[in-house]
Amino acid sequence: MNKSTFFIIGQHAVIEALKNPKRKVLRVFLTEESKKNIHRKSPKKNLLEDVKVYYKTKKELDKYSTKENLIHQGYVAEIEHLEKPILKDYIGQQKNITFACLDGVTDPRNIGSLIRSAASFDIDGIIIKERHFPDESKLMYKAASGAMEYVNIFEVSNINSTLKNLKDKNFWVYGFDGEGEKNFTDIEWKGKNILLFGSEGSGMHQHTSKYADFLVKIDINDKIESLNISNSATIVFHHLSYLKKSVD
Repeated sequence: MNKSTFFIIGQHAVIEALKNPKRKVLRVFLTEESKKNIHRKSPKKNLLEDVKVYYKTKKELDKYSTKENLIHQGYVAEIEHLEKPILKDYIGQQKNITFACLDGVTDPRNIGSLIRSAASFDIDGIIIKERHFPDESKLMYKAASGAMEYVNIFEVSNINSTLKNLKDKNFWVYGFDGEGEKNFTDIEWKGKNILLFGSEGSGMHQHTSKYADFLVKIDINDKIESLNISNSATIVFHHLSYLKKSVD
């Protein structure tokens, strides 16, 4: 069965897709300058060897990015979806796991930025409701800056039932809330953890927050009411990565 294809734009998104052996890249559209840059980025391996390549002017490539008001940088690719990872299979193979779970987060830029941070700090995966995941969004791929190739995205039909099932498998759920009882840095992060983030506007859904074992907060000064969801997640991911490295 043929998989559906879609277009992504931007230097990092396209180059990392070409590097990923699990990603099928059908066609690449480049300017002469971006072609030279690809060879500079990967001098030992010809990333374009098994791909149909078309050379275009910058103006010709603008049509792929005008609608979203994005900068293509001379890179456009037509790709297939990756195989979707199976959550139950993954957790059966790992002991210490940290997932980020997104409750009602739908903005493609925020999701892409959060995925980029997750890749940077070795978060095991992102859990998101499948109808909220913009899986063919140029905005998301551009914001992720190539990280879409390196992070497990677990699309689920129901966040609440997923949290319940994971809690039954000895996961702790930490809901991030401005009114949380503790600063998240006061938590002893061990074992299997889920970092539950709500949307920037309304936070976690009330019925979803009930699945949190603890409500925790990021301690910020009183000049600012809240942080962007991707910024919040980055702070948390960095802290957990630091703790893990200090133990190792």
